[in-house]
Amino acid sequence: MNTYTVTCRWDEEAHVWYVADSDVPGLATGADTLDELVQKLQTLIPELLELNDALPGAPDIQFVVHAEQHARTAA
Repeated sequence: MNTYTVTCRWDEEAHVWYVADSDVPGLATGADTLDELVQKLQTLIPELLELNDALPGAPDIQFVVHAEQHARTAA
């Protein structure tokens, strides 16, 4: 089973989580919460893999989400 990696980041200015990097060709999306983004990924990843003729033989597709949010302390 192939495991795909998706790196998500928080955009402080736009107040959204977005896909910053991925080994899934063409994956670009965002959402208000990280949970919403993961739900979108569950649909988009298999669709994109199928469109790119890269769908693995197994029906289940595993992916790992790395989330980054940068913050500062109050001075």
